[in-house]
Amino acid sequence: MEIFKDLTSPASQQFEKLLNSQFTKNSIQEGKIIEGKVTKITNKYIFLFIEGAKSEAVIDVNEMKMIGMADEVKEGSTISVLLEKIEDKNGDVVVSAQKAQKIKGWNKLVKCYENNELINGKITQKTKGGVIVEHIETGSLMFCPGSQISDKPIKNIDHLIGVEQKFALIKLDMVRGNSVVSRRQVVSSNKKEDKVKIIQNFKVGDIIKDAVVKGYSSFGCFFEVTTPEGTLDTLCHLQEISYSRVNHPDEIFNIGEKHDLKVISIDMEKLQVGCSIKQLSPDPFEHISNYQIGNQYKVKVVKITDYGCFCELEAGLSTLLHSSEISWTKKNISPKKIFNVGDQIDCIITEIDKDKRRVAISHRLTQENPYSKLENDYPVGSEIDGVVNNSNEYAIYLKLANFDIDGFLHSNDLSYTGNAEEELNKYKKGDKLTVKILEIKKSDQKVRVGLKQLQKDPFDWFKEKKVNEAITVKVVSSDNKGLIVMPEGCELEFLIKKSQIAMSSTDARPSRFVGGERIDAAISEINFEKRKVSLSIKLLEEIMNAKAIKEHSSPLSGKNLPFSSLSEQLDDKKNKKDGE
Repeated sequence: MEIFKDLTSPASQQFEKLLNSQFTKNSIQEGKIIEGKVTKITNKYIFLFIEGAKSEAVIDVNEMKMIGMADEVKEGSTISVLLEKIEDKNGDVVVSAQKAQKIKGWNKLVKCYENNELINGKITQKTKGGVIVEHIETGSLMFCPGSQISDKPIKNIDHLIGVEQKFALIKLDMVRGNSVVSRRQVVSSNKKEDKVKIIQNFKVGDIIKDAVVKGYSSFGCFFEVTTPEGTLDTLCHLQEISYSRVNHPDEIFNIGEKHDLKVISIDMEKLQVGCSIKQLSPDPFEHISNYQIGNQYKVKVVKITDYGCFCELEAGLSTLLHSSEISWTKKNISPKKIFNVGDQIDCIITEIDKDKRRVAISHRLTQENPYSKLENDYPVGSEIDGVVNNSNEYAIYLKLANFDIDGFLHSNDLSYTGNAEEELNKYKKGDKLTVKILEIKKSDQKVRVGLKQLQKDPFDWFKEKKVNEAITVKVVSSDNKGLIVMPEGCELEFLIKKSQIAMSSTDARPSRFVGGERIDAAISEINFEKRKVSLSIKLLEEIMNAKAIKEHSSPLSGKNLPFSSLSEQLDDKKNKKDGE
C-alpha cells in the first residue's frame, strides 16, 4: 500500500498510465449492438469474446435456433448481439442475439417507412382481425388487418399464406415497437396505374358499346367495360338509367346483360368514369307542352307500388297516379287489386311541374263524383235505404242505396231513449235500415246519417210546457245522487237532484222513495238546443207555499194578538198632547 501514497513516484505514475490506457480501450456501452467473436461452441452454449468486456459472454444455443442462425455459427465467426449488462450481480456479461436482430429489423422498418418503400414479407398465420406477416429480411413480425389484405372481399386467404409478396408500411408505434402493413395498398396502387392508362382513352361524350352489367345497389348499376388496356368498372347512377322513375336497378337490369353507355363525367383524381343510359335517347319531357292540365288522356301502367301506379303518357314520359286519386270512395286502396302492368286507363292531368319534371294524374276525376250525385238525388233531410257492412265500438257504417258510399251512423243517432251501447249491439252486418241524411261533406268524402231522426222526438212533449209548471212524474229508481223519474206521457228519464227533493234538508232523502211512486215536480229549466230539462220538487213546494200565503192571508191577520194595537194607541195619545 505504500506505493500509492506518493503519487509522484515513478511507480505510481506508471500504474496510472496503464490504468488509463485500459479504460480507454473499454468503449462498450449497455444498450448498444456490438460484435462478438465466437471462441467456443458446446451443446448448450456459445461463448463470445467481446473486446473491452471483463469476461466472455455466453449465449444459449436455443436462442440462436429461434432466430434461425444456429447453423451459421462457427468458431471464429462474429455475431451481432445487444449488450444488456456489462456486469450482472454474478460478474457475468449479459448479451442477446435475438434482441439485436429485432432492433436491427426495426431500424430497417423505420427507414423503409420514412422513405415510403415497400417491403417483402409473407403471411405466416391468421389471427383475430387480420393476419401476421413476417419480414423476409429481418424476420420481424408485423400485423396486417383483414380490411388491408385485398381491395375486394376474400372469403378464403389460404392461397396467400407463405407466399412472398410486397407490403406497404402504414403505421409504426415507436413506443411499443409494433408495425402495421397493408397488402391492399400495393394491389390498389398496381391497379391504379392500370386505371390511369384505361381512363385516359375516354372523353366526355364517348359511347361505350356492350358494357356488361356486373352488379347493382340502391344508388345505381355497375358495368364492366373491356378495353385493349384492360377492364374498368363504371357506375351508371340511378337517375341516369331512365327518364322514367326507377326505384332500383334490378327492376330493369339482369346480371350479365350488355348495354351501351354514354360517358358523362371523368374524375382523374378518384379514377372514376360516370356514365348514362338515358342520355342516349331524346328527353321525352320536352314533349310535355303537348299536354294540358285538366285534359283527359290514355296512359299505360308500367309499374305498380303500394302507394300508386307509375304510368306513361308516351314512351319515357312517366307520371304518377297516386292511390288517393284512383277511386272516390275506396280508402287506402291497394293499386294491385285494381290495375295490372300494361293496362290502358283514362286519367286527367292535375299537375305539371317543369322544374321538378313531375306530372300528376287522377283516374277518379274521369268518373262522376258519387257524393255530388248523392247530394243531387238525396239532399240533406232525405230518407235513404242502407245495408250495414261494418261497425266499431261507437258507430255503424251503411252502404247507401246503389251508391258505392258508406254512411256514418253514430251510436247517439240510433235512438232517443235507449242506451247508445245497447242500441249499437242490436244491429249486425247485413241488416237493412232506412235512415235520414244529416250531412254531406263532398270535400272530405263523408256522409252522416241518423236513424232516430225518423222517429217521433219524445222531447217534443215539452214544447207546450213552461218553466215553473207542475207535472206528474213516476219514480223509476233512487240513489245517493237523487231520483230518476219519468214524466207521465213522456218516454224520457230525468234526474231530480238530492238537493231538489224537498225544502227541508231532513226530508231531502232519496231513500224515502223505493220506485213506482207518483209525485209532482216543477220544471225549473228547459233548453231545446241542448235538449236539457231540469225538474225540482223543492221548487214546486216553494211555488205552492207562496201561492197559499197570497190567497189565504188577510189585512186583519194578527190583530187579536196581545199588544197588537199598542203602537197605534201610543201614536194617538201623542197627537192629542201636541194639540193641547
